[in-house]
Amino acid sequence: MILGVYSKKTEMSGGFGGTRMSSSTRTYWFVRRVDDDTYEVQPLNQQHVPSGIVSRISKKTFMLEYAPELDYYERKTLPVLKSLQRKLDQGEKLFELKQLDAAESEFVKALHIDEQNSQASLRLGDIYCQTKDHQRLKKALARILNLDNVFIETERHRFNEFGTNLRKGGFLDESLAYYDKALSLNDHDEHLHFNVARVFYDLKDYGKCIDHLQRALALNQDFEEAKDFLEYCRKFNT
Repeated sequence: MILGVYSKKTEMSGGFGGTRMSSSTRTYWFVRRVDDDTYEVQPLNQQHVPSGIVSRISKKTFMLEYAPELDYYERKTLPVLKSLQRKLDQGEKLFELKQLDAAESEFVKALHIDEQNSQASLRLGDIYCQTKDHQRLKKALARILNLDNVFIETERHRFNEFGTNLRKGGFLDESLAYYDKALSLNDHDEHLHFNVARVFYDLKDYGKCIDHLQRALALNQDFEEAKDFLEYCRKFNT
């Protein structure tokens, strides 16, 4: 449940003795209530939209440290969020129509509003995969690898699509870097290990391919696709 925008005041002090001075800063946060005792808070960026790491806090912490900003969300945040969503929707429409230059422009505009937006970042990567623009792809991937929110469960579909596009586009080293970041955040996902195995197979590193298939099966012994791939690798490449 969205509660709106709240502010948090932080007191700071510096100096020594008679020169000691105090000051305070106020930051603004987008707040959702998860359940009766759990709240999610996400900082607002300079464009007044939620951006960056989402943290969970207790009801006690929320009540003690955060103060409501009654009209902030309606007046500042919501209009910009609507503008951001329009750009993302238009970018997706143009991407599906293969109008890649126009789609790129929309996603770049979206990043001007929220530089940590996972959808826009991944789609730019997809565009550069399709256009074989290696230099721009490297820059897009560098951005993506610094966005932990790309790799969260709710982004799984876009995350998997981009990883597949990297591999199919022949950007195998970039694909490995992408999956390495994903595994550093979640080493217990059998599908990640399976996808890494496919990259190593394309690199003709069959030993590492088999290793990741075995790790996938250790996590899920009923993973039939991994079983079939492992059997094939052992039969034809060992």
